[in-house]
Amino acid sequence: MKKLLLYSFTCLSLAALLSSCSSKGGNSSSKTGIPYADRKSKNNQSGAFAVATKYKRAPGPGLIAIEGGVLVVGGSAIEVPGVEPNIYNYKRQVTVPSFYMDETEVSNTDWLEYLHWIRYNFPEDREYYYNELPDTLVWRQSLSYNEPYVDNYLRHPAYRDYPVVGVSWEQASRYCEWRTSRANEFILREKGILTDYRTLAGNARGNNAATAAASPKPDKPYNTDAYLNNQYNDIGRNAPIDYNTKAGAATTTAGGTAAATGGRNGQPRRTATLEDGVIMQPYRLPTEAEWEYAALGLIGNTEYENINQNKIYPWNGLGVSSAKKKTRGMIQANFKRAPGDYMGVGGSLNDKGDLTVPVIQYAPNDFGLYNMAGNVNEWVNDVYRTATFTDADAFNPYRGNYFTNKKLEDSQSGKIALDKYGNPIKENAYSGRKQTWAEKQAQAKRSDSISKSTDPQAAVAASSTYQADQRGYRDRQNTLLNEEGVTLVNDKSRVYKGGSWNDMAYWLNPATRRFMQQDESSAEVGFRCAMTMLGAPEISTSGKRSFKTPPPKPYRVSRGK
Repeated sequence: MKKLLLYSFTCLSLAALLSSCSSKGGNSSSKTGIPYADRKSKNNQSGAFAVATKYKRAPGPGLIAIEGGVLVVGGSAIEVPGVEPNIYNYKRQVTVPSFYMDETEVSNTDWLEYLHWIRYNFPEDREYYYNELPDTLVWRQSLSYNEPYVDNYLRHPAYRDYPVVGVSWEQASRYCEWRTSRANEFILREKGILTDYRTLAGNARGNNAATAAASPKPDKPYNTDAYLNNQYNDIGRNAPIDYNTKAGAATTTAGGTAAATGGRNGQPRRTATLEDGVIMQPYRLPTEAEWEYAALGLIGNTEYENINQNKIYPWNGLGVSSAKKKTRGMIQANFKRAPGDYMGVGGSLNDKGDLTVPVIQYAPNDFGLYNMAGNVNEWVNDVYRTATFTDADAFNPYRGNYFTNKKLEDSQSGKIALDKYGNPIKENAYSGRKQTWAEKQAQAKRSDSISKSTDPQAAVAASSTYQADQRGYRDRQNTLLNEEGVTLVNDKSRVYKGGSWNDMAYWLNPATRRFMQQDESSAEVGFRCAMTMLGAPEISTSGKRSFKTPPPKPYRVSRGK
C-alpha cells in the first residue's frame, strides 16, 4: 500500500479529501489538490474554500464596453494660432485601460428617478431632496425669454429623454454613488441573494411569507459598501452557503444579526462578497483620458494596430455634415453652426434642435456612444490643470486623487461608521501603505479621541504624517490668470468636454477642454457615467490569434488498500 502524507487541515475532514480520487481541474486547487466548495459538490464540508469558477463579466445597465489602447491625447486638437502648444495643445502618447461607458448622457428621466427614490425613502428630509435638485435657474438669462425652461425642462414629459443639465460635478458624483447601490441591489434581489422585492413588499406566500415575517426588516436603504462589510441585515433564500461556519452553528453579521440557515447539511447562508463575482464595480465619472479616447472612437479606423485615418471629431472627415448617401449634408451633432444660428432655417432645420436634443439622436460613434460631440458638455472626473498631460503618468493618466478610508466605528469587529442615509462616512487616508495590526489599533484610538475632541488643531496634527491629497502632485504654476494676475484655477476646478448646443464647432473636438468649479452648474453641461473593467483588457477574442493555454491537470489521490 502506498504511503499517504497526511496534513492537518482546519475544519476539513481527511475523508473529504480521500473521497475525491479525481476532480475537474477548474474545481479544485492546483496547489493543494483540495476540491473547491460549490453547490453541486458532494465534498462540501465546514471550512471548505469556495471559488467563483464560472464568473462572466458583463457591463452594468446602460453601459457599453470600451476596449482600451494607446491614445495620443491632444492628437486630434485643432491648431490655434498664437496659443503656446505645450500648454493648451498638449500631445502625448498614453495608454487607457479597457472600461465601460454610458451609451448616452444621463437624461431628465434618469435624474427624476433619483429624486423619486429620495422622496420615497426619506419623505421628511427636505434638505436631502433640495440638495439634489438641479439648478433650473441656469436657463434664466437677462436678455433671453427662457423662463418656460426654468419650470418645464426638467419635469415636463416633452423633455423626458433630453440630457439633464444644471447639475454640478458634486451632484453628478453623488448620483454615481446612488446608482451603484441601486443597480447592485436590483441584481441581488432578482437573484434572491437579498430578499426579493415581492417578499419585501409583503406579497409572499407559503414558506416565503413565514420566512419574511420572521426576518428583520432592513432599517436603512441598501448600500453596497455597507453590505460588503456585513452591515446590511438582509439574506435571501438564494444567498451563498457559508462554508466557513460549522453545520448547525449560526454566524453573526457586523450589524448584529444571525445569518439565515438553509444551506447544504444545515449550514447557514451568508452575504455575497466580491469574491462571488456578483457585485458590480462602482459607477463613476470617466477620467478625461477615458472620455477623450471613447469620444474619438479610433477603433473603427484601426486594423492590425495601424490607424488608417485620424479624426478631428467623433466621426470621419474634416467637416461637420454627413457624407453618406442617405444622410448627405445633414449636420452630425447639435451645436451652434454660426453666431446666432442654433438650428437653421424653418422647413430645413440643420441639426433639428434649438437647445438640447434627446440623448439618442444622430449616429453613434464607432464605439456605439451617442452625442459624444455637441448637445451638452460633459463633466469628467479630473481636476483641471493646464499641464495635466505633460505631468500625469502614461498609463491611465488622471489628476484628482483624494485618498480616503471608510471611517471605522469599531476597530475590533471591523464595523464602519454610517451616516443617517446608510452611506459610509469617509475620512482622509492616514497611511500610504498597509499598517501593522498594532498601528491600525493605535490609529483607531487616535481617530476616536479626535472625533470626541473640541480642539480644532487635533485633526490637523493627526493627519500630518501622510498627505492624502494628491491633486497637486507634480503641479506646475497655472498660467491662466485674470486681469489682476490671480490664477483662475484651484483644486475644485473640474474639467468638462465635448461641446454643447451653445458652442461653435471648435469645441466638438474631443481634445478640447474647459473647466468650471465643481459646485457650479450650467445649462450647457451634463454628464454620463463610466465603470472600471476588471480582468483581461481584450473584450472579444473571436477571430483573433492567441496562445493556447491548457487547463490545469486534475489532481488524483490514490486510495489506500
